[in-house]
Amino acid sequence: MSTRVVTFGEIMLRLKSPGATRLLQTDTLEATFGGAEANVASSLALFGVDTSFVTALPNNAIGDACIQFLMGKGVDTRFIHRGGNRMGIYYLESGANQRPLNVIYDRSNSSIAAAVQDVFDWKQIFEGADWFHITGITPAISESAAELSLTAVKAAHEIGLTVSCDYNYRSKLWSYGKSAPEVMRQLVNYVDIGIGNVENCQRALGISLDNDGWETDGLHGALHVDDYETLANKMFANFPNLKVQALTMRQIFDANHHKWSACLYNGSDFMVGKRYDISNIVDRVGSGDAFAAGLIYGISTGMEEKDTLEFAIAASCLKHSISGDMNLVTIDEVMRLVREDETSQKEG
Repeated sequence: MSTRVVTFGEIMLRLKSPGATRLLQTDTLEATFGGAEANVASSLALFGVDTSFVTALPNNAIGDACIQFLMGKGVDTRFIHRGGNRMGIYYLESGANQRPLNVIYDRSNSSIAAAVQDVFDWKQIFEGADWFHITGITPAISESAAELSLTAVKAAHEIGLTVSCDYNYRSKLWSYGKSAPEVMRQLVNYVDIGIGNVENCQRALGISLDNDGWETDGLHGALHVDDYETLANKMFANFPNLKVQALTMRQIFDANHHKWSACLYNGSDFMVGKRYDISNIVDRVGSGDAFAAGLIYGISTGMEEKDTLEFAIAASCLKHSISGDMNLVTIDEVMRLVREDETSQKEG
């Protein structure tokens, strides 16, 4: 049986300085489009999944170009509302060696930030759908976007869709008077599949790894596998509605060299996937979205949970080699990486 997935969020104009140049070092910026939920939608569409992306875009040439861009990836754009004054923009400066990447947002008063409840008919949007995906970025954009997000997850839950959420915490966005946990804890009560990392759980949901150290550093090798299992158990204790909690595991050596893996907990079994050593990173933006898309694909198509985890990790590993927000890989390419790893493990 085929699956239909709906994602909801903001897609932005992405303006990036070429290569590893600084933003103000160049008179040329590379223009494309990107945003978490749109990235997930495009990955799933490239995997052959029937996927609709829901957002609001201005009724101008930039909005038109964005829709054509999404359609070129195979994404259904029927439910995109045309209205509002502008598309959000983000400026990206790639990191190099010890200089991290830098993102500057220009998304205040964007079409989705200003959108109101009655522009989206969720009953119509969800007709024939099986899965709904959102991230913690959308409710951070504005108070009205937070209300829209909560309305959407409630509607999806009531209809019986599987609801997934990547907790994605963005400190630069939470500025309209409510804290991330105040909004996100309410939203996650309607989520079946949770996706995040240690920082997301702590900052977006207020779930600490231990009782003493709220801001535990999971990026520089400070955490052990047992810590992730402890955190996954805490997530289930706080949100008994969860059926699966996936946690990505990134160790950063410098901007060009990371180690990448993930784990998955289903309430009884805790699984840890392959750890990839990724050097010479081309573009890490969107790698978490690539992981989410891989996870959704695996679960929705009936893969075993361990196979789903390996598929998602491999898909997101490949994203580090592709410029732009979106993961332009096929199922065969992901499975080839998974099989190559299995072969190397047997030979080792």
